[in-house]
Amino acid sequence: MKRTAVNPVTWSQEMGFNQGEVVSGEAQTLYISGQTAMNKDGRPEHEGDIAAQLGLAVANLEAVLADANMSLANLVRLNVYTTDVDALFPHYGVLAGKLGTAGVAPTTTMLGVSRLAIPGQMVELEGTAVA
Repeated sequence: MKRTAVNPVTWSQEMGFNQGEVVSGEAQTLYISGQTAMNKDGRPEHEGDIAAQLGLAVANLEAVLADANMSLANLVRLNVYTTDVDALFPHYGVLAGKLGTAGVAPTTTMLGVSRLAIPGQMVELEGTAVA
């Protein structure tokens, strides 16, 4: 797989994401359902703690990737949904740091939403990975 960043502007790179990515020679694409702060038994965790919810959502995202023999390095698209953008921003470094360590800057969209499917959940991560 070959990845080529497309950045007609550079400000997004400073925030850890590319404006676009061209992926060629792909062999396998993984579309990842929204991952939230749910434990292995399907129960929500960390109600009211957006930092802890983000950490568990990232861990769940990584678990799906690992089960497909991929890692964060394969992530080409990331959608972040949150019920409180202002509360999420101070903790976004957790996710950005993991992506930086993986050497990846996937195209990213963050959306503020009125609620997520599971009451009490404040952040959800949805992605696309290519290997």
